[in-house]
Amino acid sequence: MNNERPIIYPPRFDRTITMGLLLAVIAQTAGALIWAGAAEARLTALEMQAALTPGISERLARLEGQTDQMAQSLLRIERELIKPRN
Repeated sequence: MNNERPIIYPPRFDRTITMGLLLAVIAQTAGALIWAGAAEARLTALEMQAALTPGISERLARLEGQTDQMAQSLLRIERELIKPRN
């Protein structure tokens, strides 16, 4: 019988990188950069559009105030029309 113990080697990693893997990483990186550039362009366009239309909340508040005044005027007119005439 053979009393020799088998030699156990620690796990090793193959350090060679195939050309396909390298091209895949380059293609994914390029795609990510193109996507980021397009997203930045869309955000810039939205920021410019938002800068061109300032004060929407102020305009809305003014319109709400005007509609309240119109409703009050309409109530006064209706009350005058309903009053009995002597």
